[in-house]
Amino acid sequence: MVMNQKDLPVAERVQLLVNALDGAERTNEALSQCKDAETMLGVLLSASEKLELGLTKEDLTKTPPIRDWIWFKNGGALVTVGDSVPRYQQDKNSNNYRYVGGGLVIAFLFLFGMMAGF
Repeated sequence: MVMNQKDLPVAERVQLLVNALDGAERTNEALSQCKDAETMLGVLLSASEKLELGLTKEDLTKTPPIRDWIWFKNGGALVTVGDSVPRYQQDKNSNNYRYVGGGLVIAFLFLFGMMAGF
């Protein structure tokens, strides 16, 4: 029995999309020309539709690595702090509370180091 791709978990369908984008020159060119994340989402949703993956806008904005591409396209940080937890998830809504306030700790340590002459 062949499984319908739409029945796969979202993370697996996103990975199928990412794999399909590898070497897809026209789609990659369209993605590189996108002015903002909304335009990028449109290109990605179109690619998902052609591949019959059934991904939604919400799926793409919440599932790595596309979630992070969209974050970056909106001007997000290149570098994140923590164990693979994107900076925008290190807030009070994060499920991984050990990283809450990580940016404040780093800022405090930086300021302390500057004041101490390090």
